[in-house]
Parts: sequence; structure tokens; C-alpha cells
Amino acid sequence: MSMKRSLLSSLAALALSATAGLAQEVTLTMHHFLPPVAAAHKGMLQPWADKVIEDSDGRIAIEIFPSMSMGGKPPELYSQVRDGSADIVWTVLGYTPGVFPRSEVFELPLVHAGSATDTTVAMNASMDMLAEDFDDVHVIFLHTHDGNVIHSASDPITSLEDAKGVKLRTPSRTGAWIIEGIGAEPVGMPVPALPEAMSKGVVDGALIPLEIVPPLKLQELDKSITELPNGDRFGTATFMVAMNKDAYDALPDDLKAVIDANSGANVAGNVGAMWEGFEAGGEKALEAAGVERIVLSDEEAAKFNAVSEQIVQRWIDEVGEKGIDGAALVENARAAIAAANSGK
Repeated sequence: MSMKRSLLSSLAALALSATAGLAQEVTLTMHHFLPPVAAAHKGMLQPWADKVIEDSDGRIAIEIFPSMSMGGKPPELYSQVRDGSADIVWTVLGYTPGVFPRSEVFELPLVHAGSATDTTVAMNASMDMLAEDFDDVHVIFLHTHDGNVIHSASDPITSLEDAKGVKLRTPSRTGAWIIEGIGAEPVGMPVPALPEAMSKGVVDGALIPLEIVPPLKLQELDKSITELPNGDRFGTATFMVAMNKDAYDALPDDLKAVIDANSGANVAGNVGAMWEGFEAGGEKALEAAGVERIVLSDEEAAKFNAVSEQIVQRWIDEVGEKGIDGAALVENARAAIAAANSGK
């Protein structure tokens, strides 16, 4: 009987140990720069966090801090996740120029062709060629929005000539090149600062997508927007959801597997489709406010595209000075986007 009791006690101890292991809880912080009403928060980040919590049977908890509520400014998000003051961040790669030279290729006009799905799938499928950009963080996934259009709070832009001298907020340095190339003046600032800048005349408009209109109430400031024909866009912005490497490495293997299952190619298609869908809210808000929607003629679009061709070559030349084969990156990025499109 004593041997039996001893065996039962050992089994009970093992069961208790296993239960204790399963009950392990990890609380992760997620920090980002937009308000909780933004589509990025409501439609992407919160559902992603909920899915991770569910898939981990509650062993992972994720506390989301929107609107930079953990402190700092949007350009500091990368250093926050790198250094561990935040476990996870969502940020714009262009907020930290020079840190992600290879990934910039997917921002370029005439590389990104106006589909968030295609470019998001392509980026996550291209991590091998982008990997050196992310040595200091653990990438969960990369994505883009659907692409930039010109928002104007002043005179409408119907031609290349109309853009000359106009002050436009730029999303990134490659966006600044586009603005400079069309004869306008780029003004750098994080997107949350844009409404005040537009209302005070610090800028005349911005190079941004449509989805950001409702959370920033740009329909109250825009007089017109200008787009390329056939759904093309003036480049895009690239984003990442990334995790502190030490925080990821500290997870037990089964919880790492939960994060991995909700990362990269496993989520890229859905994330890209979300961002295409987010555009509808902006379109509806602009239409309801009576904002003029200008689609450039093919003749005028050709002038803008000629500028874009020069920007792509400028980018190739510049990264070449850093020892990066920009031409190969452009070729491979375009091929990856084409492959994503054909795989739909």
C-alpha cells in the first residue's frame, strides 16, 4: 500500500507540476502611435492580440497602449522595442530613416502598385533579402497601407504644374523625394500632428492614404484629393509589428509557437486585405463631406510617373553607395509583388 501511495503521490506531483507549467502567464506590452478609434488599432492590432491570447489559452496577456501613452514620440517606437521599454510595437519604418535601407524598396513608386495585399504578402515573403534591416528586433510581420494620394487643404492639384510650391507632409524620406520631384515642398512630421499642421497652414496638405481620414478627421480639412488612374498610388509607407528579441527569446517554446503562428506569411494576406478594406472608411468620410476627388488624366499621370522613375533610380544609386545592390532589390521586390498578385 505504501508503495502504491508513493506512486500516486509522485503522479500527483507530476500532474501538479504540469498544471503549474500550463498556468504560466506572460504579460506583453504593445505600444503604438494612433488613437484607439483608428482602423489600425480596432481592425488589426486588437484582433491580433486577441487571437494570440486565445491561441495561448490565456497564458499570454497583451496590454495595448495607443496614442504613445507609454511615453515618447512616434519616431522613438523602434528604439523602445529594440531596447525593451516596450515588448511589442507597431511603427512606420520611415520614422527612423537609415535603419531599414533594404525595406525601403517596397515604399517606392512604381514598385508598390496600389495593392496593400500584394505588397504586404511580398514583403513577408522577402524576409531573406531584408533580414539585415531587422537584426536588432524580432519581426512579427511587415505590411504597407494601400498607398499615398495627395490631400490638399488649398487649391486642387490637377496637374504637375499645380503641385509646384505646395507644402506637403511627407511620410518618409522616399515620400519627400516624390514631393520634391513634383516641385512641392516636403514637411516631415508624424501623422498625428497633421490635422493641427493643416488647420494652421503649416502645410497645405499631405501624401497619405485614405484610411487615415476618419481618425484624424481630415474630411473637415481636405478640399480635394488627387489620385493616379487605375488605382496606382504615389508610393506607400512600410510598417512593422515587432517584438523585443529578449522578450521573444524568454518565452517557452510552445508560446513562441503561438507568436510564430500569428506572424509573417501566416497573416500577411489577411493583414494586406484589411488595409485595402480600411480605405472604404476614408472614401465614405470624404464623400459625405463633399471633398473633391481628382483622378489625374493619363497625360498628367505620365508626367508624375516620369518623376517616379527618377526617384527609383535615385534610390538605387544611393543604397549602392552603402554596398547594397538596389537594382536587384527593385527587381526582386517587383517580382515578389507580381507573384503575390498572380497567387490571389
